[in-house]
Amino acid sequence: MTVSKELFDVRPKTKSKLPENPDETSLGRFPKWLHRKIPDGKTLFETNEILRKNKLYTVCEEAKCPNRSECYSNHTATFLALGNECTRACGFCDIDFAKQPKEPEKEEPARIAQTVKDLKLKHVVITMVARDDLPDKGAEHIAKIISTLRAQCPGTTIEVLTSDFSGDFEAIDQVLEAKPEIFNHNIETVRSLSPRVRHKATYERTLAVLNYVKSKKKVSYVKSGIMVGLGEEDEEVFETIRDLHDAGCDIITIGHYLQANKNKLRVKNFITPEQFKRYEIYGQEIGIKQMYSGPFVRSSYNAKAVFEAM
Repeated sequence: MTVSKELFDVRPKTKSKLPENPDETSLGRFPKWLHRKIPDGKTLFETNEILRKNKLYTVCEEAKCPNRSECYSNHTATFLALGNECTRACGFCDIDFAKQPKEPEKEEPARIAQTVKDLKLKHVVITMVARDDLPDKGAEHIAKIISTLRAQCPGTTIEVLTSDFSGDFEAIDQVLEAKPEIFNHNIETVRSLSPRVRHKATYERTLAVLNYVKSKKKVSYVKSGIMVGLGEEDEEVFETIRDLHDAGCDIITIGHYLQANKNKLRVKNFITPEQFKRYEIYGQEIGIKQMYSGPFVRSSYNAKAVFEAM
């Protein structure tokens, strides 16, 4: 099944192709299809104030997501649990690194639940920094967030976007026992680039985590995502889609990598909207239930629409 809602289609309506001379269709150093207008509306500021009031972090802000203004304008945000410092320093991610981040805040689950109420969210995405410093890698805290949401926001569906918990299946079980509707863990890139793009996570371990989650049958859907534009070949992307399918993924998101700052990995090639469409069609043909593929697609972007389309 493929989402066909107008809101959900982030591909440009006109055909575009990678120019031989980038100056022919570029604005600055990006092609036209990688430029976005900033949405108007006071709801953007309202969302920001609610998050500040409840003292919460979002991956939208910490990772410099290009969709932040749009999502905030729609009273939507992806919550970043367990602080804003990560124990991994991945080459693509702009979240701050720390060997010993602050201890998890006991009141965070309640603050997230209150914010979900304030924003009137019917579908919530909880992501997390990697917490390799904690014995359970942060799993108990994520489970508490889910159970608190179940108690205080009973009509809201829950999606978690987790780390690999260093391959600790007991930690994963803690999250699964809380029964989120969607378990998401991103593979991020193709096999050949994984050692350079990711700090500690590995391609094979990600597949093992996804396969394990699918085998437990505790959640409705298993999800993963890929970035492109890091120098991968088309066939490598197709291979990754096949690997995710074989691991049991129901939903795959594919978006364009954008360099967050000068110290992060550079964009190696611009992926055209037509290429994104080919990835989407390929995933559908091999049996992926939901492919969401486009330049500005991110794991949690339009997550409610993805869930409702399943």
